[in-house]
Amino acid sequence: MAGLDVALEEDRTPAEGDGGESAEPRTASADANGRSDGKVVVGRPSDPRSRFINRELSWLDFNARVLALAEDSRQPLLERAKFLAIFSQNLDEFFEVRVSGLVEQLDAGLRTSSTGDIDLVEQISAVRARAAELQIRASEVFRDEVVPALERAGIQFVQFADLSDEDREHVDRLFLDRIFPVLTPLAVDPAHPFPYISNLSLNLAVRVHDPSSGDERFARVKVPPVLPRFFALPDSSRFMLLEDMIAGRLELLFPGMEITAHHPFRVTRDTDFELEDEADDLLEAMESVLRRRNKFGRAVRLEVATDITSDVLELLCRELELADHDVTVLDGPLDLSGLWSLYSVERPELKDEPWVPQTPVVLSGSDPAPDFFRLLRNTDLLVHHPYDSFATSVEQFVEQAADDPDVLAIKQTIYRTSGGDESSLVGSLIRAAESGKQVVALVELKARFDERANIERARALEEAGVHVVYGLVGLKTHAKMVLVVRQEPDGIRRYCHVGTGNYNPKTASLYEDLGLLSSDPDLGADLTDLFNHLTGYSHQGTYRRLLVAPTHLRRGLAELVEREADKGPDGRITLKMNSLVDRALIDALYDASQQGVQIDLVVRGICCLRPQVAGLSENIRVRSLVGRFLEHSRVYRFGADPETADYLIGSADIMPRNLDHRVEAIVPVIDPRLKARLAQMLDLNLADDALAWDLAGDGTWHKVATVLGRSTHRALQELALARASAT
Repeated sequence: MAGLDVALEEDRTPAEGDGGESAEPRTASADANGRSDGKVVVGRPSDPRSRFINRELSWLDFNARVLALAEDSRQPLLERAKFLAIFSQNLDEFFEVRVSGLVEQLDAGLRTSSTGDIDLVEQISAVRARAAELQIRASEVFRDEVVPALERAGIQFVQFADLSDEDREHVDRLFLDRIFPVLTPLAVDPAHPFPYISNLSLNLAVRVHDPSSGDERFARVKVPPVLPRFFALPDSSRFMLLEDMIAGRLELLFPGMEITAHHPFRVTRDTDFELEDEADDLLEAMESVLRRRNKFGRAVRLEVATDITSDVLELLCRELELADHDVTVLDGPLDLSGLWSLYSVERPELKDEPWVPQTPVVLSGSDPAPDFFRLLRNTDLLVHHPYDSFATSVEQFVEQAADDPDVLAIKQTIYRTSGGDESSLVGSLIRAAESGKQVVALVELKARFDERANIERARALEEAGVHVVYGLVGLKTHAKMVLVVRQEPDGIRRYCHVGTGNYNPKTASLYEDLGLLSSDPDLGADLTDLFNHLTGYSHQGTYRRLLVAPTHLRRGLAELVEREADKGPDGRITLKMNSLVDRALIDALYDASQQGVQIDLVVRGICCLRPQVAGLSENIRVRSLVGRFLEHSRVYRFGADPETADYLIGSADIMPRNLDHRVEAIVPVIDPRLKARLAQMLDLNLADDALAWDLAGDGTWHKVATVLGRSTHRALQELALARASAT
């Protein structure tokens, strides 16, 4: 999975926080104008639409920026195909979760959005229209640009009718050996009701004529998802779509019948089923949710090709209970996420030059591996993925802890990680438990679309003797943290990792994330208290270093914004995050802007704040970086002087669900050397003119003109190379 294909990874659930945005608490003791010191802020529009960009349309704008990478002819050709696949996957998840949530609200009798400022019918209509526009654009890019360019590069898509006799013989043999045994034609007639169409399945609607009775009949053939979407012909340069291979041999599925028509179609269903937090067994409850998701989600989108006949389309809409506005008609293959299989073709000249994550000298200067405990006793370490290696930093840290006889305990949160042979992390935890160490894994079962993997992982850990905990009722545990407790000659010492990204080696090579490794006693005491809070019973009141949601983070961020606002023009705020949605903190940023504070925001995905609006936000600038790596870290800087400013990193975006409905952890970075690195990283983000887009006050995004060719990704690669070779 490449970087941008989890655009919804942190932004998926409509029920988590978004439903309560309009009723969010203000900052502590704030007055009606949002200031806790009584200062009156002038110029804030009372109409929410004038202050806030619609959340769903803002997400669609992010996916449009992904699509723009596929449209960019300067991108390597197979990278363009990859971005089309990412765009398609993103949009699927958007319909599965966000659009289905809007439809569910409408079905429940609501007529305005959860924020109370837009008619639901109007919002759903606008979302569907924008999504259809983008999907048609993607189809055109594939058909009119990518396919011809691939053909010029020696990669060709062929139809059944284009095959030579020799090719047809090969395809027939392939069909009979690998495809035909997997297919199941399903008739639709009085004895055979219309079959259930599973979520995101690709299907063929087939019209057959019975010559003996003269009847016209309808059947459905599911394109097997267990088979590759593209099959290579013997020369390995020509490819056929799986659905075309099936369509070309439908007569074998319906012997004695005449095939009069066949049309591809694809259905997207609601997958947003809520877990009953009151359930006695969270593991069993989540498995029940997964069964419901697979079988009972209502249809929310139907994709069809342009050649579909009106009678077949009418039948599909009737049986799926969909209206005309739920249908997207595309002139090209459905489900461009299948282009992932094409991306695996061995044509390195058509892809980005591979990046090999680097190991900083401080972690590579000894053989065997460096002693993390010795290093961290003397200094904090900051690792920046995918530029710095995840394997030789975070994985090696946990592995060393698992094998060290002086380590007494390891505690770790697991939100999304890979299991089995792909990750040493789970293996290290299992090995530590088997050696008698106290090992705790806090597994978040509600990590959307990773629930099944996390259930399996939890069982494997439990079988090895790991204490597996599923977090707090009603809250997702989203914090990224590891605590290692070690017996040393001078007593117990605690070693910590707090990060912005998941403990997943796959995504660590594709997502941009930060992690702080430290033996700071206060941070270690905080993680101890937080883990005890999550695994036992407590009402933890205060923390020494951490800002923790849902107890302190909202208030802490609001106070930092207000502190800068009190400085007026001498104040400075720079924030980097995935999404900015929370209205109370957006209003606090507006207030700071009106006091003269200069504010720069780097927001990869959703941004509901309107920048550069006179009298409201003229001192706020918003940009988004989109490229080969997914910008995923959260870095919050408060203060004008880079050396004395406060820097915080962690797992939380500025969204209601992160601040109020999840367990999140944000840690301050105190070491001056590491603060300088964060300042440098933020400066690169703000100077970028290769990957950056700017947001205007009217809600439109504009690509920054490339003048100097400053690419943040390239600059950070160069810095990582320098750290790996420093003497």
